Amino acid sequence: MSDAICSAKGCRADAVWVLAWNNPKIHTPERRKTWLACEEHREHLSQFLGVRGFLKDVVLFQEWEPPAE
Repeated sequence: MSDAICSAKGCRADAVWVLAWNNPKIHTPERRKTWLACEEHREHLSQFLGVRGFLKDVVLFQEWEPPAE
């Protein structure tokens, strides 16, 4: 089991996806927060962020490269 666990409430499945997001009201444009998602919850979490205009990118966990700080 991976240390990367899905961010969906109550889910303990391994993360497969990284959902990069940003709340433009409180974050600078280049800032990226991340949620992790399993296959089952990727669409639900993406829609939740998408309808709010927060979702910026969805990338496979194994391909995710965090921004340099």
